[in-house]
Amino acid sequence: MTASPIKLTPRLMTAVRYVRPGHLLCDVGTDHAYLPIWLCQTGVLTPVPLPDGTVLRVLDVHEQAGIIWHTVDALPAAAAPGAAVAGCIDWDWRFDKMQQHTGEHILSGILHQMFGAENVGFHIGSEAVRMDTSVPISAEGLRAAELAANRIVWQDVPVLVSYPTREELAALVYRSKKEIEGQVRIVTIPGADVCACCGTHTRTTGQVGQIKILASENYKGGVRLSVVCGARALEAAQAMRARQADIGALLSAKADQTAVAVHRVYDEYTALKFTHFGVCSQLFDALAGLTGPGEDAIRTVPGLDPDGLHRLAVRLTEATTGLCAALTPTEKGTGYCIAQADGDVRALTKALNAALNGRGGGKPGICQGSCAAAPEQVEEFLRKTK
Repeated sequence: MTASPIKLTPRLMTAVRYVRPGHLLCDVGTDHAYLPIWLCQTGVLTPVPLPDGTVLRVLDVHEQAGIIWHTVDALPAAAAPGAAVAGCIDWDWRFDKMQQHTGEHILSGILHQMFGAENVGFHIGSEAVRMDTSVPISAEGLRAAELAANRIVWQDVPVLVSYPTREELAALVYRSKKEIEGQVRIVTIPGADVCACCGTHTRTTGQVGQIKILASENYKGGVRLSVVCGARALEAAQAMRARQADIGALLSAKADQTAVAVHRVYDEYTALKFTHFGVCSQLFDALAGLTGPGEDAIRTVPGLDPDGLHRLAVRLTEATTGLCAALTPTEKGTGYCIAQADGDVRALTKALNAALNGRGGGKPGICQGSCAAAPEQVEEFLRKTK
């Protein structure tokens, strides 16, 4: 994110001539605090520490009973009542929020124009902007809206701020229109949005840089979007490129061929799964064939997933009416599936879970779960407790 000084209009540059180092500056206006930001960036104004040189970082600001309170990261002895301090805006932090906020306005306005979507909630998070719409929007629709929003960015139109009279406000069509006491501030982005807003914005849409929708999901009858703008969009693109490079290196594929390579690996994986299924079926048949009618059948087979455990246990019950159990070692102990033809293994499963720190359950004839003991311990418990 650039830290270069912002450009001031001739009117504001005229005001700069009246600023004297060491004097108190109070900026009251509608220029998004550009004047004090420029003064801090260029060193005309610098953060004035406490008398002992301590610089305090403001963590939060709120108003209570007409008093504005600043929450700071420390409160040293020098921060006594009456001590003189001066503040300076954290420009990188502020500009990031301006990019996200203005980008959200542009995209919200475009979604409203194209689909009649209302922005029913948004939050500027530390990683992305969350936006909730009132209506569902397809993936194709979101791509079209994203392109239209970025066209507004490329046009670099001014972000306008106005304070209409009550009469003008009543006739004005804008988003977030509701009864508000006192003066209403309207932010207008030509071609994209008109909305009541009291937040900070970039001077022009070009300063937003880029608007990128990272993800979308259905949410309460609409969609929830994850959006990044400006420097965050660049960082997201760089991260995606790095991930793509990692995948390409693993699959020996060029950047524009990673999707093809992933599909190839997926097809190979699917074929191996079918082969593995058939081999396991042959193994389960062989293990069932080693079991006589009425005998208990407790078999341990490494590498089985939950479906494999279930299949083995069921196959064993087809060979015997005795207690059947399929076990497989795991990183944390043992995965198990206990079954018995025309039997009820729920009480045995409950006892196993209690004795060997396990969890699981099921139906009378078959139960499945895992425990913290080794397969040998599980087998010993089952043979002693059945």
